[in-house]
Amino acid sequence: QVQLVESGGALVQAGGSLRLSCAASGRGFGTYDMAWFRRAPGKERNFVAAINWSGRSTSYVDSVKDRFTISRDNDQKVVYLRMNRLKPEDTAVYYCAGTPKSFTSESSQYRYWGQGTQVTVSS
Repeated sequence: QVQLVESGGALVQAGGSLRLSCAASGRGFGTYDMAWFRRAPGKERNFVAAINWSGRSTSYVDSVKDRFTISRDNDQKVVYLRMNRLKPEDTAVYYCAGTPKSFTSESSQYRYWGQGTQVTVSS
């Protein structure tokens, strides 16, 4: 069982940067594939980025490639999402998710979810 708590969301101007953190507690984090999803106002929750258990493999949705970077520290049990050159369309609640043995962009495959952190990008 893993509990996930996101932090780092804020109001930021377009072009700015933020780093989101997802702190995990419980056992097994180091063996879990992790991901970030987001839900914009009035829209479905969508995949943003994923990282495999070792950190050697990452995946991104096209709209954030070259702007966002996912990383992890298994010793500290934390997953990060560094977001640069933010745009108003990045405004959303960002969710951290984790699951064993499923490096995927499919939200249905993730077993554990955090409560989300709000990111608002003003124009």
